Amino acid sequence: MNLNPVNQLSLYGHYSEFSNFIDLYKDKKLPNKILLSGEKGIGKSTLAYHIINHILSSDEEFPYDEKNFQIHPDNKTFRLIINKSNPNFISIDIDNDKKSIDINQIRNLILTLNKSSFNTKPRFVLIDNIELLNINSVNALLKILEEPNDNIYFILINNNKKILPTLKSRCLNYNIHLTSNQSFDITSKILDENCLNLIHNQIINHYSTPGSILSLLDFADKNDVDLKEINLKTLINKIIMDKKYKKDQFIKLLLYSLIEIYFRKNVSVKNTKLLKLQNYFLKKINNTKIFNLDNETLLIEFKDKVFNG
Repeated sequence: MNLNPVNQLSLYGHYSEFSNFIDLYKDKKLPNKILLSGEKGIGKSTLAYHIINHILSSDEEFPYDEKNFQIHPDNKTFRLIINKSNPNFISIDIDNDKKSIDINQIRNLILTLNKSSFNTKPRFVLIDNIELLNINSVNALLKILEEPNDNIYFILINNNKKILPTLKSRCLNYNIHLTSNQSFDITSKILDENCLNLIHNQIINHYSTPGSILSLLDFADKNDVDLKEINLKTLINKIIMDKKYKKDQFIKLLLYSLIEIYFRKNVSVKNTKLLKLQNYFLKKINNTKIFNLDNETLLIEFKDKVFNG
């Protein structure tokens, strides 16, 4: 299952937002610094890619299909972006082996933008996960946001995380959201199958975005897990025992998320013991994420004190 937004030929949901941005561009009123904010996995990046494709492919043999909100597989702009060779598009995201978007990535962006364009089409800069910009990267980015070159548009993606006010104030912020029912509907359309029939209701009710549901199903498919039959506690226990989280960043983050869901589902004011354990372990999980601490010790302790205690 390919979940990368750059590969998504169809746009599901966010139709009105898409149309509004395209109308703004046609009226020459599209802001050149756009901040798309919303939960991770809600479709912000996919929306951005479709907006960009519509604008850049307008004079091509297979332009964007505005009626059906689709990109043709032979669309030239799409192919060039996939191959990372489109002269009118620059994408920046965190590298797999990094904890933040570092300043060298922004410096390379500045060098590229200072070069002459190959054509008269607009250029787009898409920066995903901007909450992961470090302070030096933000300061470097602010300089080009303050005085961008002509015909350059910045689209920044924020996953509802805190970002520096100086960065946010330089952009027009658009909040993107979906209801749970809309998320389930979109996921079912992508899968061509009702996602509610694939995941235990104890688990799926805590997953509110199409991206998070699809990632969970992708994990289950690759690890031979029947999400319809397995409950939350058993799933957490299985992931801890298999230790696949040690080599896979997604599984590690998934496990942390499931632990948080477990506490939310089971903690009550009357259960003071579990409430104390929740505060203790959520703090340890946060510290583990920030300081890259040993997670195996943490997870064994969680299993012993919460599941076996």
